Amino acid sequence: MPLGPVRPSPLVEQAADRLRAQITAGEWPVGSRLPGETTLATELGVGRSTVREALRALAGAGLVRPRQGAGVFVVATEPAEDWPTRLRRAAVTDVYEVRMGVEVQAARLAASRRTPEDVTAMERALEDRRAAAGADDSAFVDADIAFHAAVVAAAHNPVLADIFGQFTPVLRKGLVELLALTELRAHDPNTGDEAHEALVRAVVEGAAETAAEVLRAELEDPFGEQVPRVAVTRTAEGAE
Repeated sequence: MPLGPVRPSPLVEQAADRLRAQITAGEWPVGSRLPGETTLATELGVGRSTVREALRALAGAGLVRPRQGAGVFVVATEPAEDWPTRLRRAAVTDVYEVRMGVEVQAARLAASRRTPEDVTAMERALEDRRAAAGADDSAFVDADIAFHAAVVAAAHNPVLADIFGQFTPVLRKGLVELLALTELRAHDPNTGDEAHEALVRAVVEGAAETAAEVLRAELEDPFGEQVPRVAVTRTAEGAE
């Protein structure tokens, strides 16, 4: 399949798109070496510098990799997904399992590292969650996630905080759907309040293992209720 010349500007993007199309179509299979810059420049009708930038873009996407003195080789036929994109496509159940590991450890660390400002933030977030009991499910979930974010922040580990922040959008969507499916709040608008209060108390008292266990139990039993496993599974299926 001939490459054909590209239209003027933006040349680098057009050249990268043409090369990407060749790779994804299998014209250059994984492990094969691309033609040299001069050959590609001639076929595309652009300068070698444009080809060089286009190849750099493809390398950034994980499609090609230069080898010193050997050329540029195809290493994948599909662009590598970044972390946010992969999370958006993830099943809620998978995200929830990751959440368990992140937040339980965060609770343990928060009990050892919390500052007076952290305690104030957690207590305020707990009150905001209680105030949201009179709101709709979306607002309640937002308040719930804000509370958990305050606990993660109290761990003073920026990596844990970044991971939690990355999967929050998927988590939020799943929890809103879970509440709609199970109608938990129809019977208890402030469902899970006791567990959240116990978590704050454990963190304030510096009881690291208690805090971890309280949070683990809460996450295994969303919102402090006996939510059937099938409900979580259906929510995950709906997100795919």
